[in-house]
Amino acid sequence: MGELEDAVMTRVWKWNRPVTVREVLEDLQQERSIAYTTVMTVLDNLHQKGWVRREAEGRAYRYEAVSTRAAYAAALMNDAWSQSDNPAAALVAFFGMMSEEQRQALRDAVRIVQGPEEAAETSGPADGEENPGSAPDGGGR
Repeated sequence: MGELEDAVMTRVWKWNRPVTVREVLEDLQQERSIAYTTVMTVLDNLHQKGWVRREAEGRAYRYEAVSTRAAYAAALMNDAWSQSDNPAAALVAFFGMMSEEQRQALRDAVRIVQGPEEAAETSGPADGEENPGSAPDGGGR
């Protein structure tokens, strides 16, 4: 998505309702000089790319986001990751760029995706704790 497409989609996502070209135009004009036809073309391009759906209202259209900004970000990350010749190395490099807050958000997201049972199975014991269900000497049940 280009810079102008992103500026338009940011408004569509933020408003979270069907919008007209005029509404987007008036908001964009607070930041830059832009023509009605430019915004109309951008929204039409976003429609053709599948990012917005539109419904006729009189002689104009109302545009609405097909998915969320989070889904768009996820698609970008997935696309970049899938293009790597070494996905594990790409993930390590990506994680290395993250702040501690972002890494915590990642851990939270993994727990949500895994669900409570799977997260408990894969997380293992905390430092200094024994694994429940195993004997201290390593023996089984």
